[in-house]
Amino acid sequence: MQPLHRLTLSVFADYHQFYIWDPILSGQIAPDDYTDADIANRVKIAEGVVVVQPVRNMTVPVEVSIWPAEPDVHYADWQHCATAPLKVQSGQIQIHECTGSALADISVPSCDYIVRCLFRGLDTLSPNGLDGQDFYSIQLWPGHSSALTVIKAWAEPSA
Repeated sequence: MQPLHRLTLSVFADYHQFYIWDPILSGQIAPDDYTDADIANRVKIAEGVVVVQPVRNMTVPVEVSIWPAEPDVHYADWQHCATAPLKVQSGQIQIHECTGSALADISVPSCDYIVRCLFRGLDTLSPNGLDGQDFYSIQLWPGHSSALTVIKAWAEPSA
């Protein structure tokens, strides 16, 4: 199975976050009420938005792919994995930086989607946290889910 869309982006993850959202349903407003669990999950959800929380507060490599159905994944290749629901009513999925602008607008059918967030290279950060080989894959496909699910959790080593 091949993706319907695939993009490779360099995303400035200011405040350790970027967004996948329906620009209309979300109002282009991300949640700001974070708990310790939200931070540990590395993904947070709100109406019409999925917040992805990279380990670096810098520009990070992100691949976004839209699939007709759930793609295969080898979880052993990833350090942190989560799925989240995303309702799309506007027919647009937008990838948006926290303090920047939209990096991509993807036309899609209006429906419920499942967003799978895959993280790797999380243990490659330099001591100052500015450099690393971290990588983020975001996969979306039509489907219904009502909750965020952490499939595989990675915890930062204690200092």
